[in-house]
Amino acid sequence: LCCFQLYGYCYQDSNDIPDTLTTITELGSPLEMIQLLQTSWEDRFRICLSLVRLLHYLAHSPLGSVTLLDFRPRQFVIVDGELKVTDLDDASVEESSCTSNSDCFMEFPARNFTLPCSVEGRCQNMNEKRNLYNAYRFFFTYLLPHSAPPSLRPLLDKIVNATGNHNKHVICTEYLALELSPSPSVNSEFTQKCVKSANTQYRRVPEAFIPDENYRCWPSYHHKGCLLSVFDVNEAIEICDSYSQCKAFVLTNQTTWTGRQLVFFKMASNHIVPDPDKITYVKVTD
Repeated sequence: LCCFQLYGYCYQDSNDIPDTLTTITELGSPLEMIQLLQTSWEDRFRICLSLVRLLHYLAHSPLGSVTLLDFRPRQFVIVDGELKVTDLDDASVEESSCTSNSDCFMEFPARNFTLPCSVEGRCQNMNEKRNLYNAYRFFFTYLLPHSAPPSLRPLLDKIVNATGNHNKHVICTEYLALELSPSPSVNSEFTQKCVKSANTQYRRVPEAFIPDENYRCWPSYHHKGCLLSVFDVNEAIEICDSYSQCKAFVLTNQTTWTGRQLVFFKMASNHIVPDPDKITYVKVTD
């Protein structure tokens, strides 16, 4: 699940290039960090979850603890919203040998670490620690906090800081809460947004849709309109009230991978058409 799916390979000799190996793998999209920062927080959250699963697998692989010596984004691709490793040329299962703790020195651009030297003469968990910190500096610090839901920020800050400090226990514990937190079926302080009581009234129009009257917002699941995910109708009302141009919104029957409902926000309701799969809410004006 964490690495590229291999569908087949072909080994052949060539006059120009001897010992040629051709592999056939699943198709993935290159990971562009700037592009990812323009996507919804839920999509970035999903990528971080898949990265946590990858870190766990690398630490407990059948070959032992594996480190990716080149952990930069160019070594990964996105497949169906999940992060996967595409280049394993720089993977290593060798833990560094040592005679003292000073031999287990790890140097990074912003921070350095010294790990204990075991009685077997190996730096303890160096492969795992290297992966953790690289995940922190290349991925978590950019993808997790940026435009995250306010109710999740304390948990996200805890996870990001734990990753940067090599606190594996905190990461494993909070990861479970983070994986469950966006699901609307989980009744917890992380899923229930604190919605202010709205003074604005909305008229419910079942089986109806507003085809036009779009405006752009960020982040949006639709490049020509304002399509966002919500936990419930109350959150949709809160979002509409926060946009001065929003005069109506439409609940669709589509959900994100976390189960949150997709909602179109509209700047008018002059033209409403029948649609059995949608429900429109129109702001009532005096």
